[in-house]
Amino acid sequence: MTSSAPPIDIGISSDQREQIAAGLGRLLADSYVLYGKTHGFHWNVTGPMFNTLHLMFMGQYTELWNALDVIAERIRALGCPAPFGGSRFAALSSIEETQGHPAALEMVRELVLGHEAVARTARSLFPLVETAGDQPTADLLTQRLQIHEKTAWMLRSLLEA
Repeated sequence: MTSSAPPIDIGISSDQREQIAAGLGRLLADSYVLYGKTHGFHWNVTGPMFNTLHLMFMGQYTELWNALDVIAERIRALGCPAPFGGSRFAALSSIEETQGHPAALEMVRELVLGHEAVARTARSLFPLVETAGDQPTADLLTQRLQIHEKTAWMLRSLLEA
């Protein structure tokens, strides 16, 4: 006798769960591309601010790495497959990969733009999440927004005279 899993019945319709998961897939892709960019900048930063930026970028890419699992696991909890792979993430992300090796302050500027892009992606999901009554996803989005907005502010502060 084979048993099969019962259909998902968490109080959110299948269509809403799929739409939310698709939005979270875009958030996952943005976060993954920003993770890769931040880690690459950590490896390649040079100049008088090397130590400060090297350590700052390490803290940021570590936080992003840990967030990837949280986002992907929420997609799975909604009953959908989480996207993966470089080409899939590139197609879903609103963040462009960096070409070449920018100077230290250009790295900082690119990361400001990246964190703000992730914040916009997260914020864009709230209407759908609120309509569906999906409080766990709303909580995840709020946490991500707090982190990305704070990180963008801190990075931006390095660029102000």
